[in-house]
Amino acid sequence: MLVVRPTRPADLPALERLAGNASPRLTNLPAHRDRLEERIMRSQRAFEAEVEFPGDEHYTFVLEDLERGEVVGTATVRAQAGAREAYYTYRQETLIHASQQLDVRREVQTLSLSHEVSEASLLCAYSLDPRYRGTSAESLLRRARLMFIAQYPERFAEILAMAFPGFLDDDQQSPFWNSVGRHFFQRDYQEINYVAGVRSKSFIAEVMPQFPLYLALLTPQARAAIGREHPDHEAALEEMLSEGFLRSRHVDIFDAGPVIKAERERLESFRRAAWHPVRIRPAHSLPDAEPAMVANQRLGDFRCVVARYALSPTGQLMLSPEHAERLGVEEGRAVLAAPLGLPGDADDPGYDEGEL
Repeated sequence: MLVVRPTRPADLPALERLAGNASPRLTNLPAHRDRLEERIMRSQRAFEAEVEFPGDEHYTFVLEDLERGEVVGTATVRAQAGAREAYYTYRQETLIHASQQLDVRREVQTLSLSHEVSEASLLCAYSLDPRYRGTSAESLLRRARLMFIAQYPERFAEILAMAFPGFLDDDQQSPFWNSVGRHFFQRDYQEINYVAGVRSKSFIAEVMPQFPLYLALLTPQARAAIGREHPDHEAALEEMLSEGFLRSRHVDIFDAGPVIKAERERLESFRRAAWHPVRIRPAHSLPDAEPAMVANQRLGDFRCVVARYALSPTGQLMLSPEHAERLGVEEGRAVLAAPLGLPGDADDPGYDEGEL
């Protein structure tokens, strides 16, 4: 039995382990005990606060395997990516260089520093125990955050964003960083990635060149890495594109990993979610049905599990006693349910119209 819930202080050792085992190491989930402890306390304050609009709240969730008694995953939502300091990205742009006298017209691809993503709510800091990869646990942990946002929309922005780790070579180095950032910091990618996680990324943007970067002046390896996700995150990116996210023109300022964005109301988990009163029945008597994410409506005690989307003729969601207990709901109490499976094809998701 797997359940997603808010993190608490007792989860600190598990978060340390998950941060240390993340592939690749994540800037927004540093393997630093003090920072992780601060993250837990900050999350607790966010869940306890009365919020009317998004601000500097960070909501950190964990995935717990109740049979093993282990926390096996974690994921976070930042209510406003740039609430405390600007959230910098590089934006891909095109400049026109033309001369009538020489009869020359060239379109030149550039990267410009941007903080447009600062207003979005950011889904980040995702790490899952390798034993659970390739299972429904991945989708549950990744998308339970959307079930929470759907219930408390006032706490989050209309636009949601996700930044995926970028491509690294066989030596776990970033070709993009080596072609750009290393010239200004004289540190390798892994070192600067850790420093930024313990501190922040703002100091990077303060030192990086403020003028557009001409892609033609970068190494071929760096150009090829722009907008390319780390291989370990290919399936995650595909799933979130199927969810309804779109590729944006923005990439990470460290490794040029892709940034995807979406209007939250267009996401499948929002469009297909529905409230149902609970009807509790023995597990063996429940009809076969497609799996669904099912969440209770308790802010500080939020819970989300995977259960069958089995409805009675009167629209009640039939849950086993075990699932009802894990969700902390009684018969007649309403829960939010959304199909775990996603329709559609993400082979050609296109770009956000506002980015074109």
